[in-house]
Formats: sequence, C-alpha cells, structure tokens
Amino acid sequence: MFEQIDKKKQQLDAKRPLPKYTVQSLREKLFLEWTYNSNAIEGNTLTINETKVVLEGITVGGKTMREHLEVINHQDAISYVEDVVHKEESFSEWQIKNLHRLVLKRINDGYAGVYRDQQVFISGAVHTPPPPFKIQEQMDDLIMWYNGEAQRLHPIVRGAMLHAIFVGIHPFIDGNGRTSRLLLNLELMKSGYPPIIIRVENRLAYYNALDKAHTTKDYEDFVELVAKEVEASLDLYLSAV
Repeated sequence: MFEQIDKKKQQLDAKRPLPKYTVQSLREKLFLEWTYNSNAIEGNTLTINETKVVLEGITVGGKTMREHLEVINHQDAISYVEDVVHKEESFSEWQIKNLHRLVLKRINDGYAGVYRDQQVFISGAVHTPPPPFKIQEQMDDLIMWYNGEAQRLHPIVRGAMLHAIFVGIHPFIDGNGRTSRLLLNLELMKSGYPPIIIRVENRLAYYNALDKAHTTKDYEDFVELVAKEVEASLDLYLSAV
C-alpha cells in the first residue's frame, strides 16, 4: 500500500533542506486548511477566508465567540504540535491532555485537559465510547500499545490507528475529534511527513471508516483514507520544490 508513498517521501527527503520561503508558504497554507477543515467537521460555520481573518485578529460579524475561539485555540494547538516535534518529546498522556487543554481553552475550562465524568455518545455512530470509569484503563492501554506494538508499524498505520483508538475511547467531554486529528498529524510530522488535511467534504467517508474500525477492529479503510491524504500532501510539497 505504501510503496508509492515511501518513494515520494524519499524524493522529498532528498530535496531537503527545502527553500525557506517555500516552506513558510506551504506551512501557512496547510495550517490554515487544517484549522478550517478540522473545525468545520465539528460544525464550525466560519468559511476558510473567515478563518484566515480570525487568525489575523479580526472579529467576524454574525459568528459566535466559541467559533472564534475554536480557530484561535486550534492554531495554538498546532504550535504545540510543532514544538513537540522540534523537541523530539516522547509520546505521553500528559501531551494528550496538554493538546486537549489548548483545544478547549476558554470554551470549557472546567473540562479542558480533564477526562470526562459522564457517559457520551457519538452522533450517527454504531460505536458507543466506554463509561467514564474505564477511560483511564483504556488510555493506559493506548500508551502501552503505542510504546510497544505500534513502534513496529509503518508511521502512517501508527498515526491512523492512534487517531482511531483515541477517538473511540472519546476520553473528553468535547474536542475529541480535533484532538485526534492533531495526534494523527503529530505522529506523521515526527516521521518527517507534512501534515495532512481530513477535509470536511470527506466527512461521511471519514466517519464511516472510523465507525468500522471501532465496531469491527478493521482499520484498513481508515488507514487507506489517511494514506490518500498523506500522498496528497507529499504531492503538494514535491510540486513546490
């Protein structure tokens, strides 16, 4: 599945270091699209251009304070992801909680970075997340899986499964989807891949692949969906250099 992607990744690596201003331009493009799409998947109604002006410090009339905060917070969370990658920090539960704290900052401070104490359901999904008393155990299992079996997987499979397993646990009251997509890109970026965009127009396929993974433990559809977006990001970078 990854032969073509691995070849493109090698081609990109061979061109490093990439031109400074090209990298800066690509980074701004991808990070804007990542923030817009990740929020739009969760129901944020800001357009991509409105998202851009919010990031520039401008308030958009007719939009809620929460929608503005979701944009600002997501950008802060991306900066944290970049920092973790730069410092080569080991993956940890503390990292996950920090990411979530940034995602929910000033939106719901009482639950920011704190595991839920109530049962939740995923709208439209067959899968039901575990009850609150099982969250810590399942998060411990996730970290153990990551530090063991996951290290033998292709980075794309590891990132996709990390996303899927985490969002299946749904450990937080709110912000699980955004946090899971941040974790996916964190894992890809650690291995030298550009960040990917799960686009709002592909939301149905994304949800269906996740629900299949959660109910059957068959991650193939979700891994394929992620791999397709990885290749698209590699193609974008290769076209620019």
